[in-house]
Amino acid sequence: MKNALKYITLCVCITFLTNVRAEGADTVKIAEHLTFITKSDTARNYINVERLDEVAEYIFNEFSQYADTTYYQSFRLGTKGVHDYKNVVCVFGEENQSTLVVGAHYDVFGDSEGADDNASGVVGLLELARLLKGKKLNHRIEIVAYTLEEPPFFRTKLMGSYVHANSLVQNNVDVYGMVCLEMIGFFSDHKKSQDYPIGALSCIYGNKGDYITLVNKFSKGKFSRKFSSLFKKQDLIRTKKFTGPKRLSGIDFSDHLNYWKLGFHAIMITDTAFYRNKNYHQETDTMESLDLDRMRLIIDSVLNTLINLK
Repeated sequence: MKNALKYITLCVCITFLTNVRAEGADTVKIAEHLTFITKSDTARNYINVERLDEVAEYIFNEFSQYADTTYYQSFRLGTKGVHDYKNVVCVFGEENQSTLVVGAHYDVFGDSEGADDNASGVVGLLELARLLKGKKLNHRIEIVAYTLEEPPFFRTKLMGSYVHANSLVQNNVDVYGMVCLEMIGFFSDHKKSQDYPIGALSCIYGNKGDYITLVNKFSKGKFSRKFSSLFKKQDLIRTKKFTGPKRLSGIDFSDHLNYWKLGFHAIMITDTAFYRNKNYHQETDTMESLDLDRMRLIIDSVLNTLINLK
């Protein structure tokens, strides 16, 4: 009888742990997504439209397995001819009024594989989509994979994120806030592995690149404060909050800048890009350099924050 009880208890424990694991991000899936997105003979830059379309289709097919609605947001521009470029959008919790946007760009600079910049963020979107299916949500969540974040389009109205943010304005969408996943895969536990736009910041944040950063501007608003607080309270991964002026170098170096520009509250989640990862915009930015387990913890932190944010 005692052995039977021990066996039943063990089965219950295994079932519980399996269910817990099933609710979180999966490093095997993270690796599979990274492999498809980064390992190709042609880089997914604005010149190689066919490769961009392949990645967009992959994202679309993944989103459509889980979301209430999935669609392409296409726009046309001429670059060595006329091409259509595509954001990929999916929606959860359509019954809710206020919208939370979570976005990351899937294009790359030059001929880089762009594993950290920004396949890591896109993989975050893919895992969030899988994990949000069937969840009770307090907000409508719109997940967007952007095209054309990189130069020569950065800071122009041709960025995919500008096209998306502007569409929210045009359609009078009630936007609670936006979360930008910009490079979430590179970490280092070595001393002096972390740089800053102002050297004195190392006295506050340390000189090891072993944390994820929640980046806000001054006057960040209620959404960003609540998101940051909930994210940190989970204590799944070492997290630093950084708030500074928009003119500070790096603080607006991603798609969230267009939401700020158009009056929305937004936050960037980042490993700090070139202030830590010296593979930035280089051919050495490969998936082999990423920390998949820490990526998993970041994705889980974002997921739980989105679900519990009110």
